[in-house]
Amino acid sequence: MTYDDLHLLIDYNYWARDRVLDAIGAITPEQFIRPVGNSFGSVRDTVAHICAAERIWLTRLKGEKLQGIQKSDRLPDVDAARKEWAELESEMREQLTRLGPEAVERAIEYQDLRGNDQSDVLWQMLQHMVNHGTYHRGQITTMLRQLGAAPPKSMDLISFYREQDRKP
Repeated sequence: MTYDDLHLLIDYNYWARDRVLDAIGAITPEQFIRPVGNSFGSVRDTVAHICAAERIWLTRLKGEKLQGIQKSDRLPDVDAARKEWAELESEMREQLTRLGPEAVERAIEYQDLRGNDQSDVLWQMLQHMVNHGTYHRGQITTMLRQLGAAPPKSMDLISFYREQDRKP
């Protein structure tokens, strides 16, 4: 994987995020927090989990020690989710720039959530983070349908590529 590939992957991640946030923006505040029996209970809790996971990976990329897992109630509404996710995007892009092209194959050392020492290659970490988000965005799509709301526009990777190819 190249540095440009990583940027494209991050572009995809936040393009798909915007589509899911647009769909979530159409539901009521009550629907946002309503338990619907999924892995993380509600749309809010699932969004909060995706953001918390991105925060964990960012912390590792920065070489910092994780200070604890964030609680989902920090996101009282869709606007708070949108703000937090935009901040994560900005930080992720900054970190990728800071690390530079030479870091694509570099092993990043960190401690996992259980305190075990780990070492993963940068491109694999970021690919995992995006894949993780894709999985949970799919769950959000299902939850929106369960709530009687419209699902997001297609978040398929091929849809992203097609859209990118059509840009002037």
